Amino acid sequence: MPVSDHHARMANAIRFLSVDAVEKANSGHPGLPMGAADIATVLYTRFLKHDPHHPHWPDRDRFVLSAGHGSMLLYSLLYLTGYEDITIGEIEKFRQLGSKTAGHPEFGHAAGIETTTGPLGQGLANAVGMAMAERIMNARFGDDLVDHHTYVLAGDGCLMEGISQEAIALAGHLKLSKLIVLFDDNGISIDGPISLSDSTDQCARFEASNWHVQRCDGHDAQAIARAIEAAKASDKPSMIACKTTIGFGAPTRAGSNKAHGSPLGAEEIAGARKALGWDAKPFVVPSDILDMWRLAGLRSTKERKEWDARLTAASGEIRTEFERRMRGELPGGFESAMADYKKKLAAEKPKLATRKSSENALEVINAAVPETIGGSADLTGSNNTKTSQTKPFSADDYSGRYVYYGIREHGMAAAMNGMALHGGVIPYGGTFLVFTDYCRPSIRLSALMGLRVIYVMTHDSIGLGEDGPTHQPVEHMAALRTIPNLRVFRPADAVETAECWQLALEDTTGPSVLALTRQNLPAVRTEHVEENLCGFGAYELETASDDAVVTIFATGSEIEIALAARKKLEANGHPTRVVSVPSMERFAMQTRQYRTAIVGNAPIRVAIEAGIRQPWDALIGQDGIFVGMKSFGASGRYEDLYAHFGITAEAVVTAVEERLHEAA
Repeated sequence: MPVSDHHARMANAIRFLSVDAVEKANSGHPGLPMGAADIATVLYTRFLKHDPHHPHWPDRDRFVLSAGHGSMLLYSLLYLTGYEDITIGEIEKFRQLGSKTAGHPEFGHAAGIETTTGPLGQGLANAVGMAMAERIMNARFGDDLVDHHTYVLAGDGCLMEGISQEAIALAGHLKLSKLIVLFDDNGISIDGPISLSDSTDQCARFEASNWHVQRCDGHDAQAIARAIEAAKASDKPSMIACKTTIGFGAPTRAGSNKAHGSPLGAEEIAGARKALGWDAKPFVVPSDILDMWRLAGLRSTKERKEWDARLTAASGEIRTEFERRMRGELPGGFESAMADYKKKLAAEKPKLATRKSSENALEVINAAVPETIGGSADLTGSNNTKTSQTKPFSADDYSGRYVYYGIREHGMAAAMNGMALHGGVIPYGGTFLVFTDYCRPSIRLSALMGLRVIYVMTHDSIGLGEDGPTHQPVEHMAALRTIPNLRVFRPADAVETAECWQLALEDTTGPSVLALTRQNLPAVRTEHVEENLCGFGAYELETASDDAVVTIFATGSEIEIALAARKKLEANGHPTRVVSVPSMERFAMQTRQYRTAIVGNAPIRVAIEAGIRQPWDALIGQDGIFVGMKSFGASGRYEDLYAHFGITAEAVVTAVEERLHEAA
């Protein structure tokens, strides 16, 4: 049988597994798998370096289905090439509760799914981070251990989303030549022809962003292969615009939006089977075709075994370090370095902005943990994310540990997700807390995938001062605290900042946000405690002189106000305790007994935070006193702003004593 016939039948196996799964589920997107099947077949049978029987091989090529709605394309490929997690039974359970074949690919559900995609553009931006991590690891461990490509299948929707420009501009600037984007150029979106909403020349756009660009017929296997070969030879990231027909083979829906997001129906599927010469029953792949696919799945076995041999032959130091980093384990000296640093802080009692305390902590961390990769979205001097160990990561030097992301908050966050997914590095990056609005979709995906990504968010309240309400976060702490599996930390001083950093680094199950001040804060943890108190999420910072009448809960910069209010209340004969709450999420993880003890039974509960009330009712109840923000901020000196909005010790005392008077 001619090679072209082999290719056509192998591609048709993808097409009909996909349409049959969508039809059985009565839900899904058949058009992309049908249209992109030729591209995927060429990639997986001739180029992609992977081993289905060792799916986590560190030097495998990464394939990212950025157009995640076409998930059946990926599931078909994983089944056909022999990944154990995706059986024909899983494909028959497409989009059903509990199946590994979710509506959009979800990281962790099955081997071979490199990232969670579906929100368009995210996968493309993740892939940029993967390509960055590959170059970082290559610079450290050399071609023998790290030398692979990242391939992306993206559609028009991915390229229309704004995050795509942030991602491709960064990749082009960094000359990430091992990144190859296959653009499924079918000219169709849900609403209809792309011409309804867009007239961008995507090839010109990529060229302007310093990419190597080609066009090819996305149904011509040889043309696709030639384009990939040329892309691999380029010294730039590559985009191949593969002209395809959405729903290829469907007699009446091919080339239209009717093939995009709904089942084809029995009559249309029968017509497609006839048009493409596919007479197998639903969910059946002829044995000769399945054998060819399984053989294709083994094409990199020899390369993987040779890589294993090179890893075994590497020096003990190199091998141990490489394996440790890929496992995600922190170096042995990290814990003791942080303990020594905490002792130093307790002795010195520095009065610092927590953004500066974060920089000082990072100076210790980056010395002890060589895999940290820092960065900032053009706010390095404000976020304090660069230390003496982190020279720039650039197209001229991939050994650097600091990324100048430019004003690309969303792209930065998504790239950090990709770096974490790749493995071997721990990314952290900074911007202002208010701009979590600009990267929230990527933060949400960090949490959904359970990735160790650390967001350094400075200028955390009205305390940033004169920049005014556009830059003053008010609702942002509450909004971030609503994201499942995201740890939000708001430390009160240098010791708490160090403890929060340690917790973020040690947590391999999800991302962390460190919300940090611009203004200086006094030391409130003045005695060394070996235990990481921030790990409890909330702890008693100051006890009451007698049975507490008042408990004040506070966080971050408002701890200073809480302590001042306690002093005044105690002087007025009202026993008062102060509870520091650096992380509501960590507190919620504690035992019921611990939480009950920390909340206590004082009749008056007060919360202080220069943000909105919403998350605090869980601690103070609906009848508790909240001292904070009820509106947007204003422009002015931060000292004036706190007084203007009534976030002061005096305001706390007045509110408490009014409540006591009412109760008398």
